Amino acid sequence: MTRRFIAFDLETAKVLAADVGDILAHRPLGIACAAAVLSDGGASLTWFGGGAVPAPRMSREEAARLVSELTARVREGYTLVTWNGLAFDFNILAEESGLTEECSWLALGHVDMMFHAVCVLGHYVGLQKAAEGLGLEGKAAGMSGQEAPASWAAGRHEEVLGYNVQDARLTLAVAETSEALGEFRWRTARGTVARMPLPHGWLTAEEARRLPLPDTSWMSHPPRREKFTAWIP
Repeated sequence: MTRRFIAFDLETAKVLAADVGDILAHRPLGIACAAAVLSDGGASLTWFGGGAVPAPRMSREEAARLVSELTARVREGYTLVTWNGLAFDFNILAEESGLTEECSWLALGHVDMMFHAVCVLGHYVGLQKAAEGLGLEGKAAGMSGQEAPASWAAGRHEEVLGYNVQDARLTLAVAETSEALGEFRWRTARGTVARMPLPHGWLTAEEARRLPLPDTSWMSHPPRREKFTAWIP
């Protein structure tokens, strides 16, 4: 049975210097906007603070409503899917909404494709490299997640929302294409296409973190699974 996915992605609000490495070290980051794209028909949903004129960032109450709406979709039978949502998106959403328990439930029960890949491979894979390996169009040109906060603050709301939706749409495409193929593909630094079998489809974060540890003896600083879930009580 084909799963019904809802791909989710958010953009932070705090404007940081271009050379900042660890974004989470500068929290609270706030949420400028968020977007989701649904499997059946590809309909998109967007959220932001304020009314007709978007606010600089979502309020706690607005972030809490976002959590409630995502929870409702999951209870309807959708599978939430993200790229690095376990460590980032749901981490930020928990802080901004104050609903840590609810966001923990969403985070562990959802599919974070990057986390699944890290648990199997022992190293990170970028969303753009995943798109290239799967023959997908890739991330939208003209903006990056790092530039989005400044663009939002400058009033370029439609542009940021469009970028946000496109990231969610690409996340959905990677999820669906990989499951249809029965494997995840990505383009390596050498330019070749590597493959990771998905015999049971994408695993939830809870399932992925129980997988056997991969051999990372060749790496100086392999990513630790605990880092992704450090915010969860």
